[in-house]
This record gives sequence, structure tokens and C-alpha cells, in this order.
Amino acid sequence: MKNFRKERAEARKKAKGLVSQMTLTEKAAQLRYDAAPVERLGVPAYNYWNEALHGIARAGTATMFPQAIAMAAAFDEEGMKRAGDIIATEGRAKYNEYSKHGDRDIYKGLTFWSPNVNIFRDPRWGRGHETYGEDPYLTARLGVKFVEGLQGEGPVMKAAACAKHFAVHSGPESIRHEFDAKVTKKDMWETYLPAFEALVTEADVEAVMGAYNRTNGEPCCGHHYLMEEVLRGKWNFDGHFVSDCWAIKDFHENHKVTKNARESAALALKRGCDINCGNTYLHLIAAVEEGLISEEDITKAAERALTSRYLLGLFDGSEYDKIPYEKVECREHIEEAVQMARKGCVLLKNDGVLPIDKSKIKTIGVIGPNGDSRAALIGNYHGTSSRYITVLEGIQDEAGEEVRVLYSQGCHLYRDKVENLAWPQDRISEAVITAEHSDLVILCVGLDETLEGEEGDTGNSDASGDKKDLHLPAVQEELVERVTEVGKPTVVVLTAGSAIDLSFEEENCNGILLAWYPGARGGKAVADILFGKVSPSGKLPVTFYRDLEDMPEFTDYSMKNRTYRYVEKPVLYPFGYGLSYGDICVTDAKIRNKVTASSDIELEISIENKGGTETEDVVQIYIKDLESTYAVRNYSLCGFRRVHLKGEERSTFPIIIKNAAMNIVDDRGERYIDSRRFRLFVGTSQPDIRSRELTGKDGVVIEILVE
Repeated sequence: MKNFRKERAEARKKAKGLVSQMTLTEKAAQLRYDAAPVERLGVPAYNYWNEALHGIARAGTATMFPQAIAMAAAFDEEGMKRAGDIIATEGRAKYNEYSKHGDRDIYKGLTFWSPNVNIFRDPRWGRGHETYGEDPYLTARLGVKFVEGLQGEGPVMKAAACAKHFAVHSGPESIRHEFDAKVTKKDMWETYLPAFEALVTEADVEAVMGAYNRTNGEPCCGHHYLMEEVLRGKWNFDGHFVSDCWAIKDFHENHKVTKNARESAALALKRGCDINCGNTYLHLIAAVEEGLISEEDITKAAERALTSRYLLGLFDGSEYDKIPYEKVECREHIEEAVQMARKGCVLLKNDGVLPIDKSKIKTIGVIGPNGDSRAALIGNYHGTSSRYITVLEGIQDEAGEEVRVLYSQGCHLYRDKVENLAWPQDRISEAVITAEHSDLVILCVGLDETLEGEEGDTGNSDASGDKKDLHLPAVQEELVERVTEVGKPTVVVLTAGSAIDLSFEEENCNGILLAWYPGARGGKAVADILFGKVSPSGKLPVTFYRDLEDMPEFTDYSMKNRTYRYVEKPVLYPFGYGLSYGDICVTDAKIRNKVTASSDIELEISIENKGGTETEDVVQIYIKDLESTYAVRNYSLCGFRRVHLKGEERSTFPIIIKNAAMNIVDDRGERYIDSRRFRLFVGTSQPDIRSRELTGKDGVVIEILVE
């Protein structure tokens, strides 16, 4: 993987020379997200705020990948790297043309505030679908590859990635501007920090964004421990730090740790926040005049900010200046996005109803508010596509002339009626009629970005984008009940970005396919799976709980009874679970080396597709410390590999489990090996009882004695 430290050092020299020629006012103006031009020095305006969570966002047409949580469900490291590279390519193509036309507006630069590597610790958090799920190892591995794809191989950085939101940040949205996330050192270093550490120390991510909240009393955009001791100190981070948007004004307005904007600007800058998304840094000059900061503090931050622009070749030019606009949403990129959607869909239940055999079906009824919804495709922080394919459209295209497709919206997404003057549930009789006239029902329910997302979403303003519980909106639950009462074979297609209570659907429906927010042409990917053109192969990157009973309060950042590593009761669908149309099993796994306290674990794994259908699947390795009192309650993912086998095919491959997998984290936040006895589980799911019930498979268990 590429480390840009040498190139960054050279860029820093150039930045120092440029900044040395600037006045104090000019330097301070470089620390705003909308950095002002310095025309006398040939420095154009530049806006650092750009988004690329799952494609170039908010700047017009671009390839729209599935939402981040959907890409995580693919468990595909190289696929994440390809996605990052495609996004950077399109970002360059758009930047090249925008800058030629003098357009240096917001969302048109090359500093992308992605990925979001916060841990999806609680299923109520509305922004969880922006993340890679609940596991720090999976999040780290996928995040590293996404950053590698975005930033490229050098010597010029293709685009600058940003790890956000640092740190210990995952709701509630409604109080994030005043909230203090209190967390132990053990939970911090065991769960909340590992992905950030990997992106900084392995992927050399160019930027880090601070969170809105406080952590253990200090605001995250002015945090001595996180920013100075850990990020710049322990991890030797050498890029630039940016605040979340208008987070610095929270210091005095909401967190009450400073008295006014001048003090807030000074605190953030002193702690190492180089760029302010917001307007509080307009007070930097006044802060200098009051003696709260020095000109040297401003100079240092300006040098770091300009270093990133030099590293991107924005002053000296690069080979990326030749990337043509025709690369934007080209056929190759669209196909990669659709392929990622196929890989990310998770088959949760199938009693044999799938794949659909068109020779045995005359009429399919597509029912539900997300059946023909573009909003259900896109998630949040999205771009614009030149074409959208909804689930209904994908099914219609695949059904062709052979199968009649009936359609009913069924109900509004969350309101009690579609037409304002109508009776409540004015579309439900149509839904029942559609089901009665169909041989097979595809029931399309779920959420969209108006029901789960960032603070300010209007659809559920009472919850500020978070969920109050795990239920579908009441109108949808009634729809599901009424349609299933008809008694026709029914497949649920769920479009959502988080855990939903599917207990009723599990008991009363024949199949359940979780499509997440599958991207602009996601309906094609869903149809390809429903009709068996490809086999589903996604795995859950989050736990689907049965309910919220016994789960800590949303504001409690303890990991107790949260996520698969600490959960204490049976769940509905476990982390790592997902079915396919094939039957890939791990038949053997052997350790090929002597395992010591300083060695990695070298595995050789044998797999077989015992079914007749070609498919992909994900081999997963979990580790359990059998001795240490500091071990996680259950076990931890420590390795995975996406595999592809034809029917009846066998394969053997090596995989290395890093030595760090044997570490525990103690109460001081220190990591070390504290045991000699470990157990490895190798399979296509977790080794929990519920996964075995759902899959009927046992993996291979290996006992380890460290020498």
C-alpha cells in the first residue's frame, strides 16, 4: 500500500515557501473550508468540502454506488479499492472541467470527506448506513482499501480521503451538538479507534475530520487526548485535520467549554484543527490580537492545508489532468456499481421460492412503497444519476414478455394515506387485489434517507434522523400483514440501511432479500438475484436484533450487549449471516506454522460448493481468547475472503491472520497478548447457535496453543 510521507515532505517544503509570502490575513483565509484566493501569488480559490461516500455527491452527474453499508455487506476488499479508484477518477474528470470553467464552488474540489469509519454500535443511529457496520476489523479493512483506491499509487495523490468522524461518534443525532460520549479506555481502543488507526497508519489517509460531540468531556474538534496525544503523537498523523461543519461554534454555544467564538477558534487551532468547516475561524485574527493564539499557530495550519493541495498536484499539475470528462458515469463504472450491488444484497430467508422460475410463473405482483421509489435506491450523501432503475423496473425488464407484472404502491412510506383527501390506508385494498391476482408477490418495504439519516431530515424530524425502534412504519407493517393473509408465495425485498425487526416476515413470508440502498441502478441488481442470473452472496455487517430489550440506552456508549462481539441473547439474523443459491462449505482448515507470541497465523483453508449452482460466498475466520479476563465476551472477526466456486467445485487457498488478532485490550487501553490458548472458527458465518440454525452448517474449529 502507498505511503505518501516522502511526497508529503516535498509538498510541505513548497507549502512553507508559499505561505511565507502571505500576510496574516491571507494565511487565516486559507483555513476556511472555502479558502479564499491569493491572486498576487497565483493561488486560486479552493473549497475543501466535497463528498464521496458512495460516488461523487452533490455535484451533478456521477456513478452512484450502493450506500456504504451495502458495500460493506459484500465483504470485498478489492471491490472497495476499485470503487475508490472509480470515484477518484470521476472526481478528477469533473474537477478538470470545472476548474477550466472557473467553477471552484462547494463539492467541486478533490478533498473528499469520506469514508465514515464510525462504528455502527446501536441500530437506532440514523447515519449508520454511512458506515461499514459494527465490527472494527471489517471497518478497518474495507476503509483502508477505499482510501487506497481514492488516493492512488502516487507520486501525485489522485484524490484526498478523509477519515470521519473522529472519534467515539454514533448518535444520537438530536443532541450531537451538546452530547458528551463517555467511554472507557478499553471500549475506546477495542472498538471505537481501531479503524481510524488503520486508516492513518496503514493507508496514510490525508485528512481526518473531528466529530460534533464531546468525548470524555472534551469537544472532539479540540480534543487534547484524541488529536494531540493519539492522532499526531502516537499515530504520527501528518495530514490535515478538518472540523465537522459548524462544530467549532458548538464549543461556546452548546458544549459551553469556551466563552465566545474567539476562544473556540483558538482552542480548535491550538489542538491541531487546520480547516474549519463553518465560519468560526473568521475570528482567528481577533484571537491573535487578544493573545489567545500566535501567528505561528496560523502559519502551521496553513502549511498543512496547502501541503494537501500541492500533494494533489493542484499547483504543479499531474497526469490526472488528462482524465477526460467522458469517464464520468461511463459504462465500465456503471457495471462496477451494479456488480457491487449484486454482491452486497443479503438473502436472509429462502424456502425454495427463489430464484424465480419464469416458466412456472404467469403473474408477479410488485407491492410496496419502495417498489418504484428512486429514494429507496440512493441512501444519503448521494450524487445524481443519468438513469435510475427501481426494483419494479428491474423486475419488469427481467420478466420481459413472458411474465405479467402487476404493481401497487400499497401505502405511503410512513404517512397514513397517499392521497390527502382519501381514507386512511387508501392503497391497501389495491395491494390485496394485486396479491390475489398474482402467482408470486414481491413485497417492497423499508426506509429511505427521509427516515434514517443525518440530523435535519424532515421525514422524521421528531427523531432527527434516528430511529425510535426497530419497526417498519406502522402503515407498512399493516401492509405486510394484509398482503400475507392472501396466502400467495411472498418474497420481501427490504430497502433499508439498518437493522429492522423482521420477526413477522421471518415467520410468514417465503423469502427475504435485503437490498439495502443499492445505488442508482440497484433495481437491476435485485432483479438479477430474484431471477437467478446471479446468486446472492452478501453477508450482514450488522446484527439484526429481535428487539431493543436489555440493550443499553442510546446515549450509553458502553459496548455491553451491543454488536455480535458482546451480545448476550439470541438475535434474529447474526452479523456475518447470508444465504446463497449454492452451498459453499469449509471442509478443512489447517495451521501451517508454529504460532508464537510474535508470529502471524498462517492458515490453509479448503472449501467446496456442494450445490449445483455457481456462486460466490465469504469465508470468515473468528478468534476467541480462552484465558484472558480482558477477552471480548464472544469472539472477533479476524479474517475473511470472498470466494467464487462453480457447482461441485473445490478449492484450497492460504490466508494469514495477523498477530494482532490475539491481542486483548485492558482497562488502560493497552494492547498485548494475555493468553496462550485460543480457538479459531473457520466457516461462512459466525460460529453462533443462531447461524447454525439458519444455515445448517458447522465450520471448522482449530485449537491454538501459543508456544
